[in-house]
Amino acid sequence: MSNPTIIDDKSQHCIPFLLERLDAHCARHPINTPPFILGLNGVQGAGKTVLVSTLQSTLRSPPYSLAVATLSLDDLYLTHAEQQALAKAHPTNPLLQHRGQPGTHDLALAEEVFSALRAGRETAIPQYDKSAFSGQGDRVPVSQWETANGEGQETVKVVIFEGWCVGFRAWEDAIVRQGWERAVQRKEANIGYEGRLAHVKLEDVMMVNEALRGYDVITNQLDALIHIDAQDLQFVYDWRQEQERTLRAAKGTGMTEEQVKHFVDGYYPSYELFTETIRRGAFKPCPHTTAAFLPLADSEGRQLHLIVDKNRKVQEVNRI
Repeated sequence: MSNPTIIDDKSQHCIPFLLERLDAHCARHPINTPPFILGLNGVQGAGKTVLVSTLQSTLRSPPYSLAVATLSLDDLYLTHAEQQALAKAHPTNPLLQHRGQPGTHDLALAEEVFSALRAGRETAIPQYDKSAFSGQGDRVPVSQWETANGEGQETVKVVIFEGWCVGFRAWEDAIVRQGWERAVQRKEANIGYEGRLAHVKLEDVMMVNEALRGYDVITNQLDALIHIDAQDLQFVYDWRQEQERTLRAAKGTGMTEEQVKHFVDGYYPSYELFTETIRRGAFKPCPHTTAAFLPLADSEGRQLHLIVDKNRKVQEVNRI
């Protein structure tokens, strides 16, 4: 089965949005302008990597010629030893047995990196090797990290931060319980429930929700956000299978179809629960989320919401 070519039809919407928000950012900070931080959210396989590459090359080229740093949420995972300790501390919670969910990232490191970039200081950009420890992954040694704002380098003006749950907000506990109970009822009623939330225990999901509260320290750093949404979240299974088929064809190794399904299953409860928080607007206070917002004068319109079909083609564009 041939893999469809990903044709980037998102940039035509994202580049004007980014340039407009960048102009507003510079106008708001006419002196000692801090770097503009753009968040990019999308389910696995939605086309984030291609879009990041296009945005980065556009900003680095004339007439803009800006220094750009890119950072992935994946590069902020706990070390292998820390992840093992986390899994051992919560042996019955399947959501914390491997990297991925909120709770498996190093938020102190994230805060340190963002603070350094904001201040224009020399910053080591973390890197993570997903192939280490037979695919369990580990952080690359600090000595091998790339440096931003180093001696002789241009000062970073734009930071692009991408990841599958960038911009997600934690719900109040009562909302998590309601969402979980609805999923369980649908599963038990046997009415075509395809999710994974009903297959995990409430206390396990609550633990992830509690961890997500700490991610506001990252989300509140963002100046704007692009959200690549899917018409159907189930698309992530096929998209991830396509990625893995491409990897197997190119390198002769990769996850089997069953392994891919198991892998995506581990993320899916959070897609079910928290995608709605970003659809409502990551910068808009919601009575049912627990986020501590930093009010900005121009919070309206800071988020671009793209809805894509099964072929990753943009079908709808909204400003939030």
